[in-house]
Amino acid sequence: MDKSCSTHLIDGDGTFNVSGIDNFMKEIKLAECGLSYAVVSIMGPQSSGKSTLLNHLFGTNFREMDAFKGRSQTTKGIWMAQCVGIEPCTLVMDLEGTDGRERGEDDTAFEKQSALFALAVSDIVLINMWCHDIGREQAANKPLLKTVFQVMMRLFSPRKTTLLFVIRDKTRTPLENLEPVLREDIQKIWDAVPKPHAYKETPLSEFFNVEVVALSSYEEKEEQFREQVASLRQRFFHSIAPGGLAGDRRAVVPASGFSFSAQQIWKIIKENKDLDLPAHKVMVATVRCEEIANEKFSSFIENEEWRQLEQTVQSQPVRGFGRKLSSILDVCLSEYDAEATYFDEGVRSSKRKQLEEKLLQLVQPTHQFMLGHIRSGTLDRFKKAFDNALNEGKGFAVAARDCIKYFMSQFDEESADTDIDLANWDASKVREKLRRDIDAHVATVRAAKLSELTTKYEAKLNEALSGPVEALLDGASDDTWPAIRKLLRRETETAVAEFAGALSGFEMDEETREKMILRLKDHARGVVEAKAKEDAGRVLIRMKDRFSTLFSHDSDSMPRVWTGKEDIRAITKTARSCSLKLLSVMAAIRLDDDADAIENTLSLALVDPKAASSTNKGTSVDPLASSTWKEIPASKTLITPVQCKSLWRQFKAETEYTVTQAIAAQEASRRNNNWLPPPWAIVALVVLGFNEFMTLLRNPLYLGVIFVAFLLIKALWVQLDIAGEFRNGALPGILSISTKLLPTIMNLLRKLAEEGQRPAQTDPQRNPPLATPSFQSGTNNYSGISSSASSEVTTENGTKQSNPPEDQ
Repeated sequence: MDKSCSTHLIDGDGTFNVSGIDNFMKEIKLAECGLSYAVVSIMGPQSSGKSTLLNHLFGTNFREMDAFKGRSQTTKGIWMAQCVGIEPCTLVMDLEGTDGRERGEDDTAFEKQSALFALAVSDIVLINMWCHDIGREQAANKPLLKTVFQVMMRLFSPRKTTLLFVIRDKTRTPLENLEPVLREDIQKIWDAVPKPHAYKETPLSEFFNVEVVALSSYEEKEEQFREQVASLRQRFFHSIAPGGLAGDRRAVVPASGFSFSAQQIWKIIKENKDLDLPAHKVMVATVRCEEIANEKFSSFIENEEWRQLEQTVQSQPVRGFGRKLSSILDVCLSEYDAEATYFDEGVRSSKRKQLEEKLLQLVQPTHQFMLGHIRSGTLDRFKKAFDNALNEGKGFAVAARDCIKYFMSQFDEESADTDIDLANWDASKVREKLRRDIDAHVATVRAAKLSELTTKYEAKLNEALSGPVEALLDGASDDTWPAIRKLLRRETETAVAEFAGALSGFEMDEETREKMILRLKDHARGVVEAKAKEDAGRVLIRMKDRFSTLFSHDSDSMPRVWTGKEDIRAITKTARSCSLKLLSVMAAIRLDDDADAIENTLSLALVDPKAASSTNKGTSVDPLASSTWKEIPASKTLITPVQCKSLWRQFKAETEYTVTQAIAAQEASRRNNNWLPPPWAIVALVVLGFNEFMTLLRNPLYLGVIFVAFLLIKALWVQLDIAGEFRNGALPGILSISTKLLPTIMNLLRKLAEEGQRPAQTDPQRNPPLATPSFQSGTNNYSGISSSASSEVTTENGTKQSNPPEDQ
C-alpha cells in the first residue's frame, strides 16, 4: 500500500477500540495473511522521539511532538498502523511514553498494562532510549526495563520476543563500546527482577532476543539519521523468515484471530489477571475456528449447487449424487482448512470434526431420500421384471431367484454411487428394507399364483364332476356309486397330475406340496359330497318325478292310455321300487368301496313290510326307527332311517292320487267300451219282443220309420253331447239338456227345410241322410257317429261351433 492506515487501538482511559480494529483489519485485509504477518511495537520515555522514528522507519503518520511548543505528551494510549512497503504485512503499535509528567510518578499502572500488552502481541519490541542514559543507574531506561521484565513474568509461557534497543542521538563513542555496557545493565536488571520459582535459573535469552542499534541525532544530523533509519528499515523486510529479526518467534496467532486475541489479552490485563499465553492461544483458536466453521456451514447452506441438489433429490434420484455432494463438502472443508490452518492444531481439528458432523447431519436426510428413491425404483423395476418373467413362462422359483439376485446387485451399485467420502454411512438398513419388500412381494405373488392355480384346478374338478355326478345320482341304480367312485378317481388323478406339474416350478418343499395336492383331492371329494347333499335335499321331488315318469309312460316312453287292460298294481309297485332305489342311493355317501344294507332295509321296511315282519318274527323293532345306518358313519349320512320313513310316507301320500286317477280312468274306459246289455237282458228282449219283431217283419214300413227315428235321435245325442253333459252329474246334465233341447230340434228342422229347397238332383227320389253312422263289428262308435252325423257342436252356453256336413 502507498498510504498507511492507522487506528487508535486503546485510548488513554484503557478502552479497547473494537470497531476501530475490525475496520482496520478489513481495510488492510489482514485476515488473508494467515501467519505471514508481523507486529512491531515501540516503547520508551515520553518525548523520546518514538513517533518520529516510526514515521521515518515504517512510513506511518503518527502524530509527532511539536518542538516549538515544548515537551508534552503526544501519544495517548496505543495507536496502530500498517507499515508501508514492507513485506510481509507488518503492523506497528506506538505506545504511550513512560515517565510522563501527565500521569505522574505514582500512576504507572497503564505503563505496565501497555508494556504487558505489547510483549503479548508483538514479535519485535523497539525500546527507544537516549545514548547519554546508558551506564547511568537512575536513567529513564532503568524503570522501563524493570517494567518490561516484571510484566514478562506474568506470561507463564511467554513467546520469544525480539527486544531491539534503539540508541538515539549517538555520540562519538562507538557502538561496540556502548553495546556491552547496555547488555550488562540489561542482565543486571534481569537478575534483579523477582521471578517465579519455575524461572529462577532461566536465562534472558530464553525469553528475549536482544538486538542493539544506534541512530544519530535527528535534529543535528538529519541526513545521517535518515540513512541509518533506511538501513534499519531493511532489517524489517521478511522479518519472520528464519534468520530475520523475529525468525524464532513462537505461539503466533493467525491474522484472522488477531483482533479477537488482542481484545481478550487486553481484557485479561485490565482485569489484572495472569496471562497464560498457551491457554489464550487455545481460546483464540477455539473462538476463531468456531466462527470460521459457522461461516462455512452457513455458506454451505446458501450454496446454490447444494440447494439445487437437495431440491432435485426431493422429487427424483440424481445420478452421481455421492460424487457431487462429496465435491461440495470438500470445497467447504478446504475453505475451512485454508482459513483455520494457522490456529492450534488440536482446536482446528476438533472444530473441523464438529463442522463435518454438522454438515453430515445436514445432508444425511437428503442422502436418505436418495437411498429411498433408489430403493423404490429398484422395487418397481423388480416387480415389472418379475411379472414379465412369469408371463414368459419362466418357473416361479427360478424367476424370483434370478430377479432378486440381479436387482439386489443393482441396488448395491446405485447405493455405492451415493457414498460420501467423509461419512462412514452404509445402506445396509435400506438394503434390508428393500429385501424385505421384495420378499413380501414375492410371497404375495406366490400366494396369488398358488391360489389362482388351485382355483383353476378346483374349477376344472367342479366342471368335470358336478354334471356327471348329478346325472349319475339322477339315474339311481346299483352302479351309481361305483360309477361315481370311478369318475372321481379318474378326474382326480388327471387333475392331480397336472397340478403337481404346475407346482414343480415353485420348488416348494415336499410336505407343502403334498398338503396342497391333498387339499385338491379333498376338494374333489367335497364336490361330490356337496352335489350329493344338494340332490338329497330334493330327493322327494326326484322320487315323485321318477314315479310319475315310470307310472305314466310305457316301456317305449310313450304316455300310457288306461284302457282297462293294464296291471296298475304291478306298474305302481315297479314305479315305487324305482323311487325307493333312488331314496336308497341318496341316503348316504358311498365314496369308499364298503358294502351296506340300506337298500334291503328300505325295501323290506317300506315296499314289502309283510316279508320284513315274517323275517323278523319274535321282534317288533322297526328297522327304520333309528337316526343312523349300520356301517355308515354320521358324516356320510345324507338321509337318516327316520327321515327315509317320513319321506316314504309323504311320497306315498302324494302319489296316491295319481294311482287313483289311473284306476278311475280304467273304470271309465271299461264303461265306455261296454255298450251291450247284459246277456240276461238280451234273452229277455228276445222272448218278450218276439211279437213286436214279427209285426215289423210283416210291415217293413215300420222299419223305415224306426230307422228315421233312430237317425234323428242319434243326431240329437251328438248335438246335445249327452254323455258329456252327464259327466258333471245327473241334475246339471238334465238342466243343461232341457235348455238346449228345443233350440237343437229347431236347428235340425231348419237344416232339413233348407235341404228340401235345394234344386232337384239326378235322383230326386233319394233324400240325403242327416248323418252317416259308422258301425264296426256291430259296436256303436260314438266318435264315428259324431264326426259323420254333424260337425256342428253346440256348447254348454248354446253357441255354435261349426256347420253340419254336406251330402257325401
